[in-house]
Amino acid sequence: MQGVEHIPTEEKRKLVRVLSSVGITHEDIAKKIDISSDTLVKYYREELDEGRIDAIAQVGQKLYQNAISGNLSAQMFYLKTRAGWSETNKHEITGANGSAIPLSVAVEFVNAEPRDEEVSE
Repeated sequence: MQGVEHIPTEEKRKLVRVLSSVGITHEDIAKKIDISSDTLVKYYREELDEGRIDAIAQVGQKLYQNAISGNLSAQMFYLKTRAGWSETNKHEITGANGSAIPLSVAVEFVNAEPRDEEVSE
């Protein structure tokens, strides 16, 4: 609403926190409570930040619980994102029975006669 001072209520603070915690954009939260995005950030910065942080913490806690209870996918994801682990693939090509692959190089000169045209540098 243009030109009207916004007064946050406890009910709106709770709503902003919940909407933020489930990933709703600032623009959409502002529309929901009929204010601009700038006004939302001005009056609800704490609720926006804490809602997002709380959601990440809850999901992180569930991920961690799944990982320590034996969920292999959760364990792998956790170690890759939090511990810096990574998967690597190494491919080695060998000859029969693991022996080296013999390499040979053949050079063939075709039309090695000098050209009639000048070569410029």
